[in-house]
Amino acid sequence: MNPASPTLRIGLPSGSLQEPTIALFARAGFVIHTSSRSYKPSVDDPELLIRLLRAQEMSRYVEQGYLDCGLTGRDWIVENDSDVESLCELTFSKASSKPTRWVIAVPEDSPIREVSDLQGKSIATEAVNMTRRFLEKHGVTAKVEFSWGATEVKVPDLVDAIVDVTETGSSLRANKLRVLATLMESAPQFIANRKALADPWKREKMEKLVLLLTGALAARDKVGLKMNISEAKLPELLAALPALRNPTISQLATAGWVAVETIIDEKVVREIIPQLKSLGAEGIIEFPLNKVVY
Repeated sequence: MNPASPTLRIGLPSGSLQEPTIALFARAGFVIHTSSRSYKPSVDDPELLIRLLRAQEMSRYVEQGYLDCGLTGRDWIVENDSDVESLCELTFSKASSKPTRWVIAVPEDSPIREVSDLQGKSIATEAVNMTRRFLEKHGVTAKVEFSWGATEVKVPDLVDAIVDVTETGSSLRANKLRVLATLMESAPQFIANRKALADPWKREKMEKLVLLLTGALAARDKVGLKMNISEAKLPELLAALPALRNPTISQLATAGWVAVETIIDEKVVREIIPQLKSLGAEGIIEFPLNKVVY
């Protein structure tokens, strides 16, 4: 890398989000190589300098200017009360494509039934500030202690309740816990340092990254379809086609025939292809997508 060339310092989350984040960047066109002993991965873009950091710390390092931008959850921006700019939301996670939830949970047989019942109780969580603000909003005073992990196993022996993050709820159910209330939903955000955004080159680079990442995310669970059909049968086919946008229609060299190209949800392909065939479509081709840019 030429020392004089401009670079964008970007932080990517280590831990459970590391693999899906690197996979998303790969679909966006960036090949990132990591090793188990290094938090400084390489990337096939000389204008990017990547650091792997805990999502919990990311917003603070971006706010302080150690990083120009980074990916972290909305929850940790709120927890750290960080003054950063969110350029987009990227809804993906380790287990699903849905936002995660921060919830208050108690044992299934706990007498605690409402948030007000937490008055004077003890709560373990990694999100101490978020929890305290939630309780204050509900007029509840409780002892909130920081948890280093394995929070689910601390009730009821060590604390009365926990505040923890969940994607599917399976871990809570496995530990026989009941959700009392939801504090917030969270999804990864592409955040930027405000001073870095004021730099024209860095801002343009970040905007290009956001465009490619959102395009890669939009292509998730979607496929492209191509087919040929006679013009006489085209209206009936178009009525049956669940297109993401109006399909592209092109004239073929053979008179009276057209080519149709569209994007649809992958989950409906197995139902729609036989239907399209029965409507007269020929030469049907299904192909994967890396990006969909609106």
